[in-house]
Amino acid sequence: MEIPKPKDLLDFKGKTVVVTGASQGIGAGIARRFGEAGAQVIVHYRSGLDGAKSVVEKIRKSGGQALAVAAELTEQSEVEALVNNASEHFGGLDVMVNNAGIFPNARLLDMTRDEWRAMIEANMDTAFLGTQAAARYMKAAGGGAIINLASISAMNPASDHSHYNSSKAGVVMFTQSAAQELGPSGIRVNCISPGLIGRPGLEDAWPEGVARWQQSAALGKVGSPEDIGDACLFLASPAARWITGVNLVVDGGVLSSMIY
Repeated sequence: MEIPKPKDLLDFKGKTVVVTGASQGIGAGIARRFGEAGAQVIVHYRSGLDGAKSVVEKIRKSGGQALAVAAELTEQSEVEALVNNASEHFGGLDVMVNNAGIFPNARLLDMTRDEWRAMIEANMDTAFLGTQAAARYMKAAGGGAIINLASISAMNPASDHSHYNSSKAGVVMFTQSAAQELGPSGIRVNCISPGLIGRPGLEDAWPEGVARWQQSAALGKVGSPEDIGDACLFLASPAARWITGVNLVVDGGVLSSMIY
């Protein structure tokens, strides 16, 4: 592989990227950043059509190309159709970002089996199905990059989130396993574990939590969706061409804090 020049490392012109759960929050930030880097972006949504349309419009205004596509990610056929849509509309698939997931609270002793299964299905099954569908296409095409979204809760469990913590820990190990199997086909698989990401109304809804976070974080602030988007740009780019099976923590330094 020819080593690219530094100025070309984050140029995604001509590259096709699928971002799941991209109608709002972290997914929207990831999709926008890829669009600003010149990518052709499939903005996946399940029910948030208006949000997805807004993201598409912003990407187009920034000079990128984008298309909003609906899919139920727990259905294998719909995930495969999502990948095929990227190929048919933009002529290929270079990057798959499995971002979609859920984050409900539930105490362990009050949790139902259905709540447990719903979490595993939404956070782990979707990463599995998205990775599998993308990898089958990428293997035939000669390679690509897959990024799964985990969480720092995979390493430092939050209270009342045993199902969420477990699902994200599973995503980390699944990523490493997939990287091992898919590397010989030229497919790199990595994951990102975000810390607390700001959103409208967060400080009003959880002022004490935000304050604790800011006190604990080495950088003294919560993150933004664009912070996670930029980490995705790096892992999907030639700058990370010799990186696979990695869990990149993007948390402003919270996990570096003393715990005693």
